Amino acid sequence: MPDKARNNGLAHLLVVAALTLAGWSAQAQDEIGYARRASPPPGYPESYGATVRAAEDEGRLVIYSTTDENVAAPLIADFRAMYPRIEVIYEDLNSTELYHRFIAVTKLGTDGADILWSSAMDQQAALISDGYAMTYDSPEKARLPAWANWKDQGFATTYEPVVFAYNKKLLQPNEVPQTHADFIRLLEADPARFKGKVSGYNIEKSGLGFFLATQDATISKEFWTLAQALGRAQPRFELTTSAMTRKLASGDTILGYNLLGAYTAQQAASNPDLGYVYPRDYTLVMSRILIASNEADHPNAARLWIDYLLSKRGQTLLANAARLHAVRDDVEGENTAARLKQTLGASERPIAIGPGLIGYLNNQNYRDFILQWKKALSAS
Repeated sequence: MPDKARNNGLAHLLVVAALTLAGWSAQAQDEIGYARRASPPPGYPESYGATVRAAEDEGRLVIYSTTDENVAAPLIADFRAMYPRIEVIYEDLNSTELYHRFIAVTKLGTDGADILWSSAMDQQAALISDGYAMTYDSPEKARLPAWANWKDQGFATTYEPVVFAYNKKLLQPNEVPQTHADFIRLLEADPARFKGKVSGYNIEKSGLGFFLATQDATISKEFWTLAQALGRAQPRFELTTSAMTRKLASGDTILGYNLLGAYTAQQAASNPDLGYVYPRDYTLVMSRILIASNEADHPNAARLWIDYLLSKRGQTLLANAARLHAVRDDVEGENTAARLKQTLGASERPIAIGPGLIGYLNNQNYRDFILQWKKALSAS
């Protein structure tokens, strides 16, 4: 065979082999979901495809969140199923750590978060006010309650009650406090019994704990009396609701103040010794606020996450798998805003996102509140 023919034949075989290998590779990638290009969600405009493609090209999404990673896992998995080309890096942080870490890395210009999802509503509002948040006109915002969107920069994603919790073996049904005044009376009636046996947030280290305390102080004239009663009980202050529920369930503590209702209910479902109650005089209802960084390295991926978490699909999974109370009115089930409103009735005290949340974070106001808190705790 002439050399030219032989070379042409060899070249043809190499091309065929290359195409075959490429086909096998593409098929394999399709099977693991890597090569598949995602389509816009149903009902979205066709132009949204450009956002999806840009997010896929970014290939990554970094989330700082106060939501426990095991709780958020179903949401992350479903988001990845929709957008398999996007890797999700999820950082589970304490609210104060999240806030200060985000500001620090942003000022340093190092790789930081694309998304902040935090239960410390006041800190999220402060970040928006200080210009850290991206403005985004989400296709889902029309389906949110009006109070759940602030300036197209902060979005409320949940509707969660704040509860009292207790150990059922160590507190009789007729002793369970139904109001904040009941809580005070219970502690004052037998201080020795509750010494070292009451859980609460460390408001100096937990942004959420500080936020809830300031909300109580704004609503109730009895708050500082309650703080004094807590102080005489020598409470065990924690950084998270999860830490408090563990100690309550084990019997290390008897009574817990201002726990997140969603986490407490999840633990109570698997531990018959753990009980909780919605205070009848007023029950604070807070929300996990979602913002995207104005300096996001992956801004399009951040937009996809916002839309996903606000969508009916995301909210339904949030309510039924993550078991957090969905904020959308069109989501059905036990863990929804509509069901909670029915349960709480007149005692419901929802907290709307907005500039009114920021006042206590002013340096002087913050210091004054902490000093007053310490003084109340140390009062004899």
